[in-house]
Amino acid sequence: MDIGRLTLPPLRDEEEKRTRLIKMKRLATGLLVFATLVFIVTSILEHRWPGLGYIRATAEAAMVGAIADWFAVTALFRYPLGIPIPHTAIIPSRKDKIGISLGNFVQNNFLSPPVIVARIRSANVARKLAEWLANPEHGDTVGKHAAAGVSGLVQVLRDEEIQEIIETSVVSRVRKTQVAPLMGKVLSLVTAENRHQELLDSAIRLFERLFDENREALRAKISRETPWWMPTAVDDQIYQKLVRSVEKTLHEVTADPEHPLRHRFNEAVGEFVERLRSSPEMIARGEELKEEVLRHPAVREYSGSLWADVKGSVLRHSADPQSEFRRRVGHAVTRFGASLQQDEELLDKVNGWVEQAVLYVVDQYRHEVAALIETTVSAWDPEDTTQKIELQIGRDLQYIRINGTLVGGLVGLLIYTFAQLFGA
Repeated sequence: MDIGRLTLPPLRDEEEKRTRLIKMKRLATGLLVFATLVFIVTSILEHRWPGLGYIRATAEAAMVGAIADWFAVTALFRYPLGIPIPHTAIIPSRKDKIGISLGNFVQNNFLSPPVIVARIRSANVARKLAEWLANPEHGDTVGKHAAAGVSGLVQVLRDEEIQEIIETSVVSRVRKTQVAPLMGKVLSLVTAENRHQELLDSAIRLFERLFDENREALRAKISRETPWWMPTAVDDQIYQKLVRSVEKTLHEVTADPEHPLRHRFNEAVGEFVERLRSSPEMIARGEELKEEVLRHPAVREYSGSLWADVKGSVLRHSADPQSEFRRRVGHAVTRFGASLQQDEELLDKVNGWVEQAVLYVVDQYRHEVAALIETTVSAWDPEDTTQKIELQIGRDLQYIRINGTLVGGLVGLLIYTFAQLFGA
């Protein structure tokens, strides 16, 4: 899969790693050159000093080991001596297959459900979360970030849109609700178990107080309404009789739960409630009044002022480190953390929720992770990738060459010695 060539970013301490790699290459190559020189010299002088055969054999085997391991290490990154020998230049030529294998390896070994479950259970996320939340400083931090988040959200929202949403939602909800039947239901609750008689008692007491406060005004009114020639004593008689009649009536209604006026009040309230519920005229009149209210400019002004008040309050409380909002959030977080620490059953539930959530995410995206690794590796430039990998592991691989030289020489010495002892 070729989606274009990407150059990898520079490695950390790339120049230093390149310098160390060059030094190790020179050391490994120097051992090969040294073994070659020893082999040449001992081969020339061996006929004069047969004991040099041991050194020659050692140098000869060291050369073979050094060259074999040089070939093996070089074949990982490039063609040895530029010759396209099969199964060499493994990394650049098989880079895409390596990406596929790496993606499958990560998917099957790192993102497998058993591995994830074991890791989550060993981490005991719920207890660590509870301990973190129980710390008052962390609770304050959560409150601070919550306030900042709410403040940021409020500032991002456009005032006109929010005002329109508030107005539309409120108006649409009110328009869907018939006012008269709703008022009828409310009055039904008020009148249940004769609770409306308490309203009548309150009205009577209010009327008594108003009547008592306006006695002189009533006397003056009677005097003005009677003929001029009528004696003042007659006006006083009319006034006294009216006052006594009113006071008697109010006292009787107050003292007698079965007074006819109360029954008439019950009937009037019941009839009014029923008309609100079922009378088309009352329902239509209620809808007309409702539309008049909704069309009034004060409704829009109220929705605008409501959002402005809410927004201003949120911004003030968010900016204040000692605000009630931040304090309450911090206190709630700390209290929740402390409670969670003491509730083993809830801890197990939280761990279960975390486990299920992580497994769901892993199950949904583990294939995408493998595909991402595959496509990313495929997009790397082969030569650049080879250089980067060699800088990362090449220095260690040079020890293979060094060890091959030394081990090869030792094996050659052992073989030659064995041949000398038992060959004859």
